Amino acid sequence: MKRHPLATLLLSLVTLLAFVLLYGPIFIPIVTSFFTVKYGSVDWSQINLDAYAKLTENDGVIEAVENTFIVGLSAVAASLVLGTGIALHCNSGKSRLRSLLQFVVFLPFLMPPIITGLSLLIFFREVSIDRSMLTIIIGHTVFVLALVYRTILVRLQGIGFSMIEASYDLGASAPQTFFYVLLPNLKSALIGAGILAFALSFDETMITLLVTGTQNTLPLRLWAMMRLGFTPDINALVAIILALTTVLVLIAARYLIPKDLAGA
Repeated sequence: MKRHPLATLLLSLVTLLAFVLLYGPIFIPIVTSFFTVKYGSVDWSQINLDAYAKLTENDGVIEAVENTFIVGLSAVAASLVLGTGIALHCNSGKSRLRSLLQFVVFLPFLMPPIITGLSLLIFFREVSIDRSMLTIIIGHTVFVLALVYRTILVRLQGIGFSMIEASYDLGASAPQTFFYVLLPNLKSALIGAGILAFALSFDETMITLLVTGTQNTLPLRLWAMMRLGFTPDINALVAIILALTTVLVLIAARYLIPKDLAGA
């Protein structure tokens, strides 16, 4: 059925309007970060990188970046180990508590972050664990574990049992089967899941706010800076966070999308 040109034009305009409303506010801080802002007005006459240079001189921002990478990389490492172990256990088909285990893994990810953060805060208080970098890492690991677990489980289900059974038939032990058969086939899933987990950890704010001690991550530092008003260095920091997150997601998609679909 041939679509009327007027209907096509109207649909295009609605799509464009939705795109502008959704993504327009994202580009505003990115664009203004390259110009000087004085007394609430933007000087469009000259592009400069003063806001980005100012960030490099901010010790609080540099410390927050370091903390963010420490927390993110630690959470990724922990979630990959735990997620892989749980996925292997559930994929074996021998677990009677598989549904309960999956429920426990997915619950912190599906609940509102404020509920997850409050639950962790109460838990840490009850077991007398002081809030610190460790509690932030635990909180981020609990949050991203579901993503890592599901990604690896899907890849395991795609591999099937034939190669595993063939490995055992040829006399390989369980560790040999994992390192020489499963791990090479899980490589892209592990890389993609790790990158996505880091992107989620990099942006996480609410859980971090509730379980942190005196340490700041980059989103918390940005939140504190915004309370004093929007300045060019804040816009530059927003631009950096958005750019890094976008790049991480694109790289993760490169590893997670099947090659036949990626090349289509």
